Amino acid sequence: MTEVVIVDDPTAGAELVAGAVAALVASRPAPVLGLATGGSPRPVYDRLAGLCSTGELSLARCQAFLLDEYVGLSRSHPASYRQVIEREVVVRTDLPAERVLGPDVWVAESDLPAACRRYEERICEAGGVDLQLLGVGTDGHIGFNEPGSSLGSRTRLKTLTARTRADNARFFDGDAGAVPLHVVTQGIGTILEARHLVLLAWGEAKADVIGRLVEGPVTASVPASAVQLHPHVTVVVDSPAASKLQRAEYYRETWAAKPDWQGI
Repeated sequence: MTEVVIVDDPTAGAELVAGAVAALVASRPAPVLGLATGGSPRPVYDRLAGLCSTGELSLARCQAFLLDEYVGLSRSHPASYRQVIEREVVVRTDLPAERVLGPDVWVAESDLPAACRRYEERICEAGGVDLQLLGVGTDGHIGFNEPGSSLGSRTRLKTLTARTRADNARFFDGDAGAVPLHVVTQGIGTILEARHLVLLAWGEAKADVIGRLVEGPVTASVPASAVQLHPHVTVVVDSPAASKLQRAEYYRETWAAKPDWQGI
């Protein structure tokens, strides 16, 4: 069963997830992180930055892979995911910039399929992702795997729906038309190969999709529901995001009784 942890607020969730990252770093000589963008992981990045600033954590031995990247933006565009992770993680921690890899979307269009394959190879060469951070769209997408995506899909070019572009308009001064139409994203099959998935969601706007992905059927109509198939997945949500979970009290009870040494 998917582990669901209901926290008081995003700050408490960030503390929990940052602790899991710290435990991973302490246990492996070359930890590999999977980094997502958007509003959901931002509190985690804030907490990691805080821990690094006080010397309580070092990410210097880590390697990181981005979940996705827009096609059509320049490398320096502030909304490109490379730049977002640079601002939110790299410059605020000691994670080496040269060890943060993303899909190469700046090749010729005809070369994108080969670039996608090469990205998969780079993940494998690193030994796979140890801990993958995930958000979820209101329509159930993870990464940019929109509804209808194959649950076995690999890194590939995808076309964004109007709903996703509208959701992401806030990162483009509110202009949905400025959001690129295409992205390269890790596929669902790729994501599921990470050893630990940590999916984050905050606020009532995510309540419906959290209920569906945790307690509904596994279906391509809700791509994030594929996390139910993973042997080690943790869904961290605040109370508003958990408000449509039918078994919320069960999740609270089991988390309260979980031995501290198990972590998430």
